[in-house]
Amino acid sequence: MEVKKQLEALEKTLIGKLADVSKPEGLNDVKAEFLGKKAVLSRLMGAMKDLPSEERPAFGERINQTKRRFAALIDEKRAELDAARIEAKLLEERIDVTLPGPDLASGTRHVLNQIVEDIEDLFMGMGYVVKEGPEVECDDYNFERLNIPKHHPARDMQDTFFIDKERLLRTHTSPVQVRTMLEYGGEKPVKIICPGKTYRRDDDDPTHSHQFMQVEGLVVDEDTTMADLKGTLETVAKAMFGANRRIRLRPSYFPFTEPSVEVDVSCAACAGDGCPMCKHTGYIEILGAGMVHNNVLSACGYDPKRYQGFAFGIGIERLAMLKYGIADIRDFYTNDLRFNKQFKRPGGAR
Repeated sequence: MEVKKQLEALEKTLIGKLADVSKPEGLNDVKAEFLGKKAVLSRLMGAMKDLPSEERPAFGERINQTKRRFAALIDEKRAELDAARIEAKLLEERIDVTLPGPDLASGTRHVLNQIVEDIEDLFMGMGYVVKEGPEVECDDYNFERLNIPKHHPARDMQDTFFIDKERLLRTHTSPVQVRTMLEYGGEKPVKIICPGKTYRRDDDDPTHSHQFMQVEGLVVDEDTTMADLKGTLETVAKAMFGANRRIRLRPSYFPFTEPSVEVDVSCAACAGDGCPMCKHTGYIEILGAGMVHNNVLSACGYDPKRYQGFAFGIGIERLAMLKYGIADIRDFYTNDLRFNKQFKRPGGAR
């Protein structure tokens, strides 16, 4: 009974000391005091040799039970300290998600991309499909099937970056039109626009660049007319420059269209009355267009006796320069943030 009371008193002492422990280091000291080699339990176990042999098993079992009980109490306290430490760390590192975020400067879509997106939205609303193609093209798609055979004088109109005899950097996005007509197999109506980069060996100056952007359009069907072309281009001009703008068509020459026209839009500065900006003509040239040449239709698998169509090509830089009064085409490619931010639209990068 004396040992039992001693062990009970020892357990109460352990519980009291554990209640005062607040750090893992203190817990290690308590463990060494009650379960170490010099602890009371170890001394009691050493005294077992002085007991009669028949009492030793019960005595040893009681000491071992007490050891297991003490170890469980210490482990329970250790778990409690670990949980408290983790909770304190979580509280310390907690992020208040209700706080306002930092005021990060948002970018803006480049003005040329904005123009392309505006045109895509406009034409998709009229039922057109947006098509794209490779910038490295073959001579067959860039020239041959567009009624520009080798050694044809019209090739001089487009000073070309050739990679080898058959490959080149496309000089217009018309190869996408060729690819689409071939894809459709000559039996399906075509109604597409083709935006993208093009390349020509121009000397860079305020109005020319060796790399520029185009959006070309193509409509091929059984009853497409020049009147459809004019109505489409009037819609584009009013959407890009304002509802009061007018267009006019002037005869021109392109090898892939016949008849061909240059398209002018009424001058914004003088409302068509004539001023230095429009060289006193009242109009400014914006694009070229025409009815698709029969040779092009045939080369792309369409029967010109059954199908006819129109095509047009718009220079994106020229549109942007006229729309926003930009004097130098090189400003588009200097990556000057001050220039880009002038065209930032509500809603961030878009």
